[in-house]
Amino acid sequence: MNALSGMKRTLALAVTTLAAIAVSTVPGSAAPVPGGTQGGPDHWGVITRNTIGSPVAALRNGPYGSFGVTGRSARPPYGTGSLGIEVADNSTSLTPPSEKVDFGNEVDFYRNPVLGLNQVGFHVFQTGENTSHGGTTNMPNIRFEINPNLTAAPTTTYSSMVWSPPASPVTDRWSPYLDATTTGRWFLTGNAGTVTGCNQSTPCTFPQLKTALNDGGTAPVIYTVAVGKGRDNLWAGAVDGLRINRNIYDFEAAGVRTLRAN
Repeated sequence: MNALSGMKRTLALAVTTLAAIAVSTVPGSAAPVPGGTQGGPDHWGVITRNTIGSPVAALRNGPYGSFGVTGRSARPPYGTGSLGIEVADNSTSLTPPSEKVDFGNEVDFYRNPVLGLNQVGFHVFQTGENTSHGGTTNMPNIRFEINPNLTAAPTTTYSSMVWSPPASPVTDRWSPYLDATTTGRWFLTGNAGTVTGCNQSTPCTFPQLKTALNDGGTAPVIYTVAVGKGRDNLWAGAVDGLRINRNIYDFEAAGVRTLRAN
């Protein structure tokens, strides 16, 4: 783990010394939102209460490559930067000993309707090393902290709604867009997962999850939105182009830019 710790220190130092950069987008894929919209850049960052150990979730330039890779998959899908994530699998005295990190927004999505989600996903820079550490589905997650407002569990006011992506179709380069509404599996933590049956042992598709949450009572609402990893396997990679409905969140070294999907 000494090598990973060194990488963390190097990445953290690099982030503090980066200058502001000009952001460009993939032609035809998205456009800047005039005046900014939901998910302003000042409200994105590491969610400290959801962080375990000393992981890294830092805005960075690149990654580019890997070596020998050319074309669109050799660079971030939006602009020139991304969200770099690193977690260790065995670096704490807790049980389990692995790390966890969430990078997200605790302000701008508060009380938005869960059932109003219709587009969710991201691009990922996956490596062959990551798949050797935890298999092809050793991937970062999208997490919504929510109030499930379940009729069958009226006192349950908190759950994490988690997307577990499928295996990336490529490694050592940027993936195409991974659509969380049509691929992978979703689960709810805690009592909400037990009541709905969409738990980590028996995850659901996105339509199944929305159906389970739409049980006739008060509609479920969002608390926070995040991209994260852990607690499970060692992982080092990057994410870009987080999509939530019509907005695409472009992670850049200078901050988070909101784009509108065409």
